[in-house]
Amino acid sequence: MALAIPLVNTPMRRGGDLSAQSLPKAGTEGLTKMLIDSHCHLDFNKFAGDREEVISRAREEGVEFIINVGTSLEGSKKSVELAEKYEFIYATVGIHPHEAGKVEEDDYRILEGLAEPGKVVAIGETGLDYYRNPASRDKQKENFRRQIILARKLKLPLMVHNREADEDTLSLLKEEGAAEVGGILHCFSGSPALARECLGLGFYISVAGQITYPNAQGLREAVRELPTDRLLIETDSPFLAPQAQRGKRNEPAFVRYVAGELARLHRLSLEDISRITVCNAKHLLKIGEGKEESKLAYPIRDSLYLNITNRCTNNCIFCVRYSTDFVRGHNLKLEREPTTREIIRAIGDPKGYREVVFCGYGEPFLRLDTLLEVSRYLKKKGIPVRIVTNGQGNLIQGKNLVPELAGLIASVSVSLNAGEGSKYFSLCRPEFGEGTYDKVKEFIRECKKYIPRVEVTVVDMEGVDVARCRKIAREELGVEFRLRRYNHPG
Repeated sequence: MALAIPLVNTPMRRGGDLSAQSLPKAGTEGLTKMLIDSHCHLDFNKFAGDREEVISRAREEGVEFIINVGTSLEGSKKSVELAEKYEFIYATVGIHPHEAGKVEEDDYRILEGLAEPGKVVAIGETGLDYYRNPASRDKQKENFRRQIILARKLKLPLMVHNREADEDTLSLLKEEGAAEVGGILHCFSGSPALARECLGLGFYISVAGQITYPNAQGLREAVRELPTDRLLIETDSPFLAPQAQRGKRNEPAFVRYVAGELARLHRLSLEDISRITVCNAKHLLKIGEGKEESKLAYPIRDSLYLNITNRCTNNCIFCVRYSTDFVRGHNLKLEREPTTREIIRAIGDPKGYREVVFCGYGEPFLRLDTLLEVSRYLKKKGIPVRIVTNGQGNLIQGKNLVPELAGLIASVSVSLNAGEGSKYFSLCRPEFGEGTYDKVKEFIRECKKYIPRVEVTVVDMEGVDVARCRKIAREELGVEFRLRRYNHPG
């Protein structure tokens, strides 16, 4: 069936009747923030006196999904009850390492029974805590091991607690095949090495209020290096209130402070981080119904990107198309290529965006006529246009197309990705063969004649001679240079 492409794409969700959001404009305040608290404990006694008010405040602050996490059999039962009472609350069931010394054999059978309702989305909170050692390490390991096995049996992800137990946490996850179901390393405070290992096992990393603390610079530096498509946000309430609320009982409404800090670290907008983390949670925890419709026009920061084709003349080994349909929380997988009219309709009113960028999941110059027509429309609106390209436009069209861009295109970003032809060929695997690299450089020289701003970009992959690429851009080609981060598209 052909894809019906609406002006605004709104994902369908289970648990909450959300209205469609307008495209955010640069500098616009007061837009609905779509947030998720991926880990809290509303069943705890600290919320006994005002639980409903706490939940209401969270909704008022734009928290659309709450994951309430069980830490004991009794807490898991309460977590399930909360999830059954509120459409937008989901439950996990598990036995925390602090409770490991009290576990009886029959408890795991009971836990499995609690996990059966459809709104239970993970097993945990489970894991290891060697900081307090409330139970012996052997007891904790056995408890953790049994819940990994249960998660695999039920095909549910894990909600993992780890405190000063990096080595044993990783060992048990690997030994028991946790990569089969993945999960969340919650309230992350570990090393970058631990994060990388967990990402390799298919886990997501969740950050809480401590990322806002003045003494958490090391944590902030570690989180800054993590790809946003594997990040989640949480409160761990009633614990770990963010810096702006220190001394108070934490609650789901305060997750906005975590989102704000994460946005700052990754130089994104709050809208971006909200959308990305909700998207990540939906994919892992299966809390949405149906697949989000693909985007033709999608905002990131204060730019609007256009996704006009998924075809490309490169087959880059690092391309994210091979691992996901999503970039920064936007589904870019097209079932068909949109018409010019559909693209313009998806753009809507472009005022307020700093620029409009032809990018998406393919090579824009494969659709030159469409690109030119849309660019003329945007020029009339006074909006600068940038093209992100593999630099093979002249090869694709069989002519020098660059003069046609004069006066329409404000800037062009060309992916060079290597310091010499053989490396380029092995990384990008172009359809035009081994001579493509030199043709890309010729294209860059042509762009310099007709386009006000030209930059060369390179992905910081292992084995890429970044210094040589920078020298080629600045000295040989006389254009700007920008280093792109591997696994950080968008």
